Amino acid sequence: MIVIRVFVLFLMLSSHVVADVCATDDNGVELCLPGPAQRIVTLSPGATELAFAAGAGEQVIAVVDYSDYPPEAEMLPNVGSHTRIDLEALVALKPDLVVTWVSGNPVEQVTMLNQLGMATFAIEPRTFEGVSSVLERLASLAGTESEGYAEAARFRQGIAALAKQYRGREPVRVFYQVWDQPLMTINDEHLIGKVISLCGGQNIFGEMARLVPRIGPEDVLAGDPEAILSGGTDEDGNSYTSLERWREFGAMAAVAADNLFIIPASPISRPTPRLLDGARTVCEKLDMARARL
Repeated sequence: MIVIRVFVLFLMLSSHVVADVCATDDNGVELCLPGPAQRIVTLSPGATELAFAAGAGEQVIAVVDYSDYPPEAEMLPNVGSHTRIDLEALVALKPDLVVTWVSGNPVEQVTMLNQLGMATFAIEPRTFEGVSSVLERLASLAGTESEGYAEAARFRQGIAALAKQYRGREPVRVFYQVWDQPLMTINDEHLIGKVISLCGGQNIFGEMARLVPRIGPEDVLAGDPEAILSGGTDEDGNSYTSLERWREFGAMAAVAADNLFIIPASPISRPTPRLLDGARTVCEKLDMARARL
């Protein structure tokens, strides 16, 4: 009888034990938490979006500058910018998970967080599958698998649908302007480059070694793009960049066909589920460009 009582007590206690939750980050480092994260700090606008999309928005307790989506993220405490983190403020919040940005956060500050015993999880999705994978891994760490896995599946399905829809379209030579001063673009390894390819575009700077290379106007002229795109409008449609400089080059195919397009910036530039919206916009613009050539 005593043995039975002890066994029942063991079962009752076991039911309250929370198993470790583990996931491997984009640096290949496995992180294990004693239970689902309840106090999450995100150190890039993209990481903030991904955490919310993974169903963990209620657990996010602080963000960095420009974390403007979803709108409720703007109401959260701020711990600096992605390039200058307020470590004192961050540590004071006692987070149980800090989501870092591999190429965007200062290595020395992330190293210090690790030395202070913070649980950090580095992300850098560079592919469409990478976006879905990060959603699933963040959901696993936050205990929000049902929401995160569903969002990951929705993103996969959306990308697959676009790939099917635009497969076999007539190629369009594309220049994507990241910034005008200095003039910058992207190569084919960048997610924006992958979106252009998905839509049947050919990035004229796709073979360049750097992910975001600097170029000169003469390089664009030599590539003679048939469409020029730039992510340069905010959520309200206000433009903060311009493609007008290219209109003086009337012999360029893109200018001759009036294929100069400014599109919403954050959906196309952040590696989050909203990239699907950005991809749809790019595909629509390239279809317009084809019709004008």
